[in-house]
Amino acid sequence: MKKTIRDIDVSGKRVFVRVDYNVPMNAELKIVDDTRITATLPTIKYLIEHNARVILCSHLGRPNGQVDPKLSLRPVLARLSKLLDRPVSFAEDILDKSTIEMVDKMHDGDVLMLENIRFYKEEDENDEKFAKYLAGLADIFVLEAFATAHRKHASTYGVAKLLPSAVGFLVEQELLIFDKVLNSPDHPFVAILGGAKVADKLPVIENLLDKVDTILIGGGMAYTFIKAIGGNVGISIVDNTKIELASEILDKAKEKGVKIILPIDNVGAKEFCEDAEAKLFNSGFFADDYQGMDIGPKTIKTFKKVIKKAKTIVWNGPLGVYEYEKFKKGTNKIAKYVAKSKAISVIGGGDSVAAIQSLGVAKKVTHLSTGGGASLMLLQGKKLPCVEVIDDV
Repeated sequence: MKKTIRDIDVSGKRVFVRVDYNVPMNAELKIVDDTRITATLPTIKYLIEHNARVILCSHLGRPNGQVDPKLSLRPVLARLSKLLDRPVSFAEDILDKSTIEMVDKMHDGDVLMLENIRFYKEEDENDEKFAKYLAGLADIFVLEAFATAHRKHASTYGVAKLLPSAVGFLVEQELLIFDKVLNSPDHPFVAILGGAKVADKLPVIENLLDKVDTILIGGGMAYTFIKAIGGNVGISIVDNTKIELASEILDKAKEKGVKIILPIDNVGAKEFCEDAEAKLFNSGFFADDYQGMDIGPKTIKTFKKVIKKAKTIVWNGPLGVYEYEKFKKGTNKIAKYVAKSKAISVIGGGDSVAAIQSLGVAKKVTHLSTGGGASLMLLQGKKLPCVEVIDDV
């Protein structure tokens, strides 16, 4: 069990908090959704109330080690100051001596935000010297960026190895809910898996075969499975290198008594675009010049019946081409059914979370994970490296 901020004395200490403020921004550099900021408020407020000197560190976008004014954290700074109803200082250049001076002048309860950590190439490289410099700014490290916990970066993995460490309330919540559903789930336990990359989901399915009762498969990954059982998928996305493994997984599922339900019908189109003409096909019977874009109405009804009986649901990945309005019906319908379910429901992955939020039913879901890649790693039965290095209780 990892230490949380409740387990350490933060009074008068400089606390380096790695948050995830990689928020969506519009063309005018206005924040579209501040969920990732508000999710960290309980931890920040706790540290302020307990007289810590809070140093916030985050990335925004992918500047690839270069300073990009469009990816500055200044808009985040403004929003956070408003949410906290207090001023938050800002360090323009992390490596400049002025940053050290700002840290030295901090008083108990002060909050300082560092500029985008990915403006420095040493971050992604987990550069040891850079990590030591960051660690030198603080006395304690707190991991509150679940979405980056699967990557060994300097501000997460590197700093955590050098300082007394703990997790914040957000990361604690993520770890507790995934531990519950993966190690002591209520049955029937249903996994819903979508998305385009079957290679990412096959390890998840293999790990879940000893835990779940039913797996519902949709999205682009479904066509590799349909082809594995001899179906014609037209020009749908298929990972030909994974067909044999998909077939083996289907056999393993039968042996273990786990139901894997593939789409019964699919919405297809000749072109991969928003205004493509849609046509319905029975799964495995696509026209040669069509590709799968969404699950069909028969599949939706079948999935609904399974979801209705579930007591635990884990969902990762959209069930169609969610970026196009015409092909998001399947994902949205399933989102509504999961929200109506009385099951413990955990949803991860950007588009599946987006579906829940856009439909206004987020509060009816037990847990929306803040980390698609991190949650996927946990579902694969792997450890998160940035969590593993946090001090144990």
